[in-house]
Amino acid sequence: MSTNRIASYKEFFPFYLREHSKRATRAFHYVGTLTALALFVGSIATQTWWPIPFYLVIGYGFAWYSHLFIEHNKPATFTYPLWSFIGDHHMLSLFLTGRLKKRLDEAGVLQA
Repeated sequence: MSTNRIASYKEFFPFYLREHSKRATRAFHYVGTLTALALFVGSIATQTWWPIPFYLVIGYGFAWYSHLFIEHNKPATFTYPLWSFIGDHHMLSLFLTGRLKKRLDEAGVLQA
């Protein structure tokens, strides 16, 4: 059994940011997360519940594509599904509020 498992979200988030070091990877995550959120809000507004499981596929489809073809690493979702889901929204909120660069710097992500 590995002792390298991350034990807290506070420890996880800098790791998460390092796994999303390329701007294009983060952009694909933003598109997927925003699309899934918009569809989810639409489902609530229209009270149409059956498509909700597909929103995860849409959101993660963009993210996984970016890991496979841009970042060339394994998505954190496979090891830390809940923290990764939270991390997607956390990273998006930091981006939208202009606070992401500081957190990337703190995590040791080199930016072009």
